[in-house]
Amino acid sequence: MRLEDLPTPALVLDKRALTRNLERMQARAKALGVRLRPHLKTAKSAKVARMALGEGGDGLTVSTLKEARYFLEHGFRDITYAVGLVPSKLEEAAQLMREGCDLKLITDDADAARAAAKRGAELGVVFKVMIEIDSGGGRAGVFAEEEPLMEIGRILAAGPGSTLHGILTHAGQSYSCPSTNDIVAVAEVERSKAVLAANRLREAGLPCPVVSVGSTPTALFARRMDGVTEMRPGVFVFMDLFQSGLGVCSEDDIAVSVLASVVGHRPDGSKAMIDAGALALSQDQSIDGFGRILGKPWRVAKVSQEHGHVYPAEAGAKVEIAVGDRVRVLPNHVCMMAAMHDRYHVVDGGDEVVEVWDRCNRW
Repeated sequence: MRLEDLPTPALVLDKRALTRNLERMQARAKALGVRLRPHLKTAKSAKVARMALGEGGDGLTVSTLKEARYFLEHGFRDITYAVGLVPSKLEEAAQLMREGCDLKLITDDADAARAAAKRGAELGVVFKVMIEIDSGGGRAGVFAEEEPLMEIGRILAAGPGSTLHGILTHAGQSYSCPSTNDIVAVAEVERSKAVLAANRLREAGLPCPVVSVGSTPTALFARRMDGVTEMRPGVFVFMDLFQSGLGVCSEDDIAVSVLASVVGHRPDGSKAMIDAGALALSQDQSIDGFGRILGKPWRVAKVSQEHGHVYPAEAGAKVEIAVGDRVRVLPNHVCMMAAMHDRYHVVDGGDEVVEVWDRCNRW
């Protein structure tokens, strides 16, 4: 099968670019002296996970319990569920543990910690729980310097249905850095806040075996990871236009695109329409609109539900194309784009589809 044989829109994964991205991050983890625990919320694929970790490797991060089950069924046991725990999901988490999953949970809430400590005992398990730290991203987490960290730590360590497994943070602010020097600075803030939180817990006699940080920009530009035990980047597996805009990768490193068919065009070359709209590309925007056309000076400037509006991205350029022709759209935010599709059509640097890989979507 070749790309021209596929129904469109279709998600295309270039295995060569994927392999380069994985090898780059593996080398970074080794150089920094930390464990790589990739966040699979981007790929949601056992094939990608196996390549990222190597044969016999384990240790993943997921964003849903459905993902945790999917990866458990594909032979991965060591899994961190990196979304704040909800008491109503503890029974499902306990069932995964009974089936062999070495599951780690996170929280930044004292009441949720109490629920885990109590419910774990009732369910006959001991939940491994990590405390989420806000290292500047502002999304979630307690502050390393403040008392809630210690309160949650004491609750989890006291059990009986829980244990304090460590701390976890994500420097989401790295995605808006204007320069690589700014990413370096954010990486050091992320590291120092995580280590401060871990040291405070340990000085109080509480366990903190794992110090976990994560983001693709900080993982690739951190100068050091002293005191950190693992990192959890995710988007690095595929990269996207946001990452290339930060200087984290080149456009050639973007491993995923959406194959689309031209369904209309203007004779003067001012515009074309493709059959990939918001439901195939997502609605995340950048300076390139909703995505850039691979190998062409064109961009998807507008989307409706099933249509993408392709315009020239450079002065003097024209969209010279015919109805039925195929184009590939590079993603702004690859996690969101990939989530719109149920499989990867894998190519190896060319147009031949060499494999089809599944994904674990939804919840």
